[in-house]
Amino acid sequence: MQEGAEDIKEIIKEDVWGTIKDFLNLGVHLGEGEKSIHLTIGLLLLLTVALIATKFVLKWLRHLLTRKMEQEDKQKFSSVFKFLNYVIYLIAVVFTLSAAGVDITLVITASAALFVGLGLALQELFKDILGGIFIIIDKSLQVGDVVEVDGKVGKVFEIKLRTTRAITRDDKVLILPNHKFISDIVYNYTQNHKTTREKVSVGVAYGSDVQLVTKILEEIAHTQKQVLKNPKPFVLFEDFGDSALIFSIFFFTNDTFRDPRIKSEMRYKIDAKFRENNVSIPFPQRDIHIIQPKQ
Repeated sequence: MQEGAEDIKEIIKEDVWGTIKDFLNLGVHLGEGEKSIHLTIGLLLLLTVALIATKFVLKWLRHLLTRKMEQEDKQKFSSVFKFLNYVIYLIAVVFTLSAAGVDITLVITASAALFVGLGLALQELFKDILGGIFIIIDKSLQVGDVVEVDGKVGKVFEIKLRTTRAITRDDKVLILPNHKFISDIVYNYTQNHKTTREKVSVGVAYGSDVQLVTKILEEIAHTQKQVLKNPKPFVLFEDFGDSALIFSIFFFTNDTFRDPRIKSEMRYKIDAKFRENNVSIPFPQRDIHIIQPKQ
């Protein structure tokens, strides 16, 4: 029995496993010694298995990172994962060539120099793509938000990996590189909620009835469309100016994108009401004293 078991082991070891090894070693064999190159079936099978495993790992990572995102945001990441696939495939091929005995030192050196040059040339592009990824993941910016960047106000209508597009109050499309949202100061008027507080300031002549001015401003705010009743508008007597008493009417609106038109309508009404009630809006005044020299 022992001799039979040993014979079976030897047959498996020498015949079966030996045949498999011979099959895996089939391929191209060039040169001898340290500079020999062996491109075999076994090496190609190992490369294939590695690529398939990598593909499944990337697919799992993509699902893990994007499982809570909306379908539109998931589609934006397809180009990123395609790029990662190409990079990993390139690395796998290089290591396969190295395992086969090919000297890849020159390839690595040339690739490093190429990637450094591309990195310097395309650093703004990479910054924009990273900014787009951060925006999509942490939801710091969403479609419909009203933002102010470099003094320009726009309502966001599209977020891509490289750029964000917004429509301005003049109906012009504002194309913003995504790195602006991670490196510059950006005002998001509607990030926490859609309601914002706005104000209209006006100056009245010294000696005016301040209670009457307050009453007129409050009435105008209460009757103005797009101005919310709650929270209630309120008036502040802000300062004693050089030529006028400065008042401001503060109000809340959920249409901040159109607030210049709201303010314009309120200014028209303020001017009309002040004329009806003989409240004057002064122009800048200066007292000039002329001193003549003694003769």
